[in-house]
Amino acid sequence: MGPRKLVIFGTEAIARMAHFYFTTASDYEVCAFTVDREYLRANSFCDLPVIAFEEVAARFPPSDYSMFVAIGYTKMNKVREVKYYAAKALGYALATFISPRCSFLTALPIGDNCLIMEDNTIQPFVRIGSDVIMWSGNHVGHDAVIEDHCFLTSHVVVSGFTRIGRNSFLGVNATLRDAIMIAPETLVGAGAVIMKDTVEKGVYLPTRAVLFDKKSDEITVS
Repeated sequence: MGPRKLVIFGTEAIARMAHFYFTTASDYEVCAFTVDREYLRANSFCDLPVIAFEEVAARFPPSDYSMFVAIGYTKMNKVREVKYYAAKALGYALATFISPRCSFLTALPIGDNCLIMEDNTIQPFVRIGSDVIMWSGNHVGHDAVIEDHCFLTSHVVVSGFTRIGRNSFLGVNATLRDAIMIAPETLVGAGAVIMKDTVEKGVYLPTRAVLFDKKSDEITVS
């Protein structure tokens, strides 16, 4: 059998990244991109055709092609979620990519339309839902749960037995202690340390660095 055929929804940076990963490290052949007609700005992307989503099922039928929805975390991942369900409504199977360069140790099934990049450590007994994007270099401890439509950026630490509610966003270098609940639609800013349960739709920001009142060449570094 030849490679499985894939259409990617999107023509922005994440779509370009998805094209790279599926092309270089999976058994999928990316054949086209698609966007809503109102966002169709060019006929090609990454040297492949771009088709209006309203026409994609006729041109690239779901009986022969799978789809990956490559949209970022806009509106707490809800833009991606809407297109995820729109693609499923057309009958498409949604592809998942797990980098061969990550440590994926859980034996539990992972959902569809997930993108897990290199250098992620997924420990045993972790459960990952559908439509989850994990950029490179995160650690997810044993028995943790990541619900649907979440986005983890890079170098996020999720300690064991923690549960991340749907449509949450975790910024770079965020740290979650063990056995807590990240409520649905929580936004955790870059560098934040979360030590207890969050509230739904809560925004958690760390203290930011401040400008010191001396210049760098006035500081003695031992």
